[in-house]
Amino acid sequence: MTAALGRAALGRAALGRGWGGEPPKRFTISVDDAVLSDLQRRLEATRWPDEISGSGWVYGTDLQYLKNLVDYWRKGYAWRDQEAALNRFHHFTVAIDDIDLHFIHEPGEGSAPFPLLLTHGWPGSIVEFQKLLPMLTHPSAFGGSARDAFTVVAPSIPGYGFSFRANQRRFGLREIADTFSSLMTEALGYRTFGAHGHDWGAFVATRLGYAHADKLAGIHITLLAIPRERPAGHKPTEEEDRFYAQLDHWLKEECGYSWIMGTKPQTLAYALSDSPVGLAAWVVEKFHSWSDCNGDLDAHFSRDVLLTNIMLYWVTGAIGSSFWPYYARLHEPRIVPSGEKVNVPTGYAEYPREILTPPRSLAENTYANLTRWTRMTSGGHFPALEGPQQLAEEIRAFFRPLRA
Repeated sequence: MTAALGRAALGRAALGRGWGGEPPKRFTISVDDAVLSDLQRRLEATRWPDEISGSGWVYGTDLQYLKNLVDYWRKGYAWRDQEAALNRFHHFTVAIDDIDLHFIHEPGEGSAPFPLLLTHGWPGSIVEFQKLLPMLTHPSAFGGSARDAFTVVAPSIPGYGFSFRANQRRFGLREIADTFSSLMTEALGYRTFGAHGHDWGAFVATRLGYAHADKLAGIHITLLAIPRERPAGHKPTEEEDRFYAQLDHWLKEECGYSWIMGTKPQTLAYALSDSPVGLAAWVVEKFHSWSDCNGDLDAHFSRDVLLTNIMLYWVTGAIGSSFWPYYARLHEPRIVPSGEKVNVPTGYAEYPREILTPPRSLAENTYANLTRWTRMTSGGHFPALEGPQQLAEEIRAFFRPLRA
């Protein structure tokens, strides 16, 4: 899937001073025809389960919705068109920390675009950034100012998508943050940069802000990486009580996927690596549950976007390795140790349909320098897909005073 070019072909991609590794190589997404033929065969041979009559999405992915999605996957979806759309961005790989790390490196307009690391989460991918990315690199084309432009680096998280090869080592959140810090400052040569992320991307940005504070101008996140345990001896406020009720519901009704992936990731990997329909069911249920779709996925997300995101897990075989941050989170130390705080400037966008929305009083126990807290009017866990324009404006506003 790669096409290696020489150093001169890297265009505007910076190369870090003193970087001892090989320079980044140009990368082109090109899935083998045999992989697509095998997928078609598996889709046609699907063995469907039954469903409790009239249950819809109550017990998981709705059967009729999934049948309709798979029918479109077989007969209407065109991977090659989606592949070509992704390839319009500048893709690279670089050998770093024992893997070939894939990333998009898109130059911004104007004389001084600000370097921004953009990190996705699970069950997402770089597909989520297709609309957001141009809004950040070329804001003048979307009603903004070229002075707010970013040069965006959007990696596939190690173990996800094109940052995965079979049998490579697994990465927890601390290792991911270290790798991304090396990518930005050593391989690409940015002395300081900003970071934005949602889901695991928010945790990665948080870890960067704590462990690599000297390199970060600031972090902007849409999910707060705070402890879920109630502080001992602390009498909660009314606002905190509401959050703890939200948390109790989440842990009881919505967290089963996390316990499975965080305790026995290998077992689940067999099923989802073998069945594309099983993989789709596992992924689209989260887009239904965690977004501001009001129960109607088709009205909120295009089927091409949902399927292209799923395809990045299928064609790379990366679903099992994508579980690893869940395992690491349960079995490794916190990304911000107890009693410590993130001190770099931090911006937070609170979306009304995000999975958890802690109050500021609890967030300040982890983030010491919350310079921006914005309550968004709509959206959920996938803001780059659900409202890319409003997210782009929010990111620009947060980083505007932090540009060197």
